[in-house]
Amino acid sequence: MNKLVEKIIEIIKETDSLDEKVSLINNIKEKLHDVSPFSTEPVDCVLWVNSSNVVANDYNPNSVAPPEMKLLEHSISEDGYTQPIVTFPRTEDNKIEVVDGFHRHRVGKESEIVSKRIRGYLPIVKIRPSQQDKENRIASTIRHNRARGKHNVQSMSDIVIELKRRNWSDEKIAKNLGMDSDEVLRLCQITGMAELFSDAEFSKSWDIGYGDDVSDIDFEEVENESEN
Repeated sequence: MNKLVEKIIEIIKETDSLDEKVSLINNIKEKLHDVSPFSTEPVDCVLWVNSSNVVANDYNPNSVAPPEMKLLEHSISEDGYTQPIVTFPRTEDNKIEVVDGFHRHRVGKESEIVSKRIRGYLPIVKIRPSQQDKENRIASTIRHNRARGKHNVQSMSDIVIELKRRNWSDEKIAKNLGMDSDEVLRLCQITGMAELFSDAEFSKSWDIGYGDDVSDIDFEEVENESEN
């Protein structure tokens, strides 16, 4: 067994091209993942891919303020990448779409220090095959976000409407997005109301956090400000 491992290491060391070396290591990881007792867990197989192939999704409602982005960049600069980017491999254009980790992916692309250190690559895991259709990817993104971040109210409302168009029941939306039925109902109703108050000063920073409720009082406060 040790001789086999040593042989593999020797082959990797003798591979001169960075791209070929990364591809070889990724291939080994994927083969090991196939026979791993943890093959159902995406984190069991972290791959390194060229950052130019990783693209954002078109629905992420998570918002991060500039100071928090700077802190994230500092964290990755000091601690390294401790969390891979959760992704979905698109077949139509061979791009890798971000499901969770949009801001980590931005740091890897936009931070000169980080990008140079990781040689233009990004660490990714692939979302489970059972979660790869769009509505399940959307739900997965929201679940990741709600555990730690904020959501723009309008974006969250748009996502709920999109899922309802895909014939998701309120109960299914609530279960998969970590909401209660009242929150789903409010987000359905917000679609027109958010546009109504789009010019209000309060709306510029009106984000809904994990566990926050949007009440009728919230709307009354915004309406009063818009009239003053």
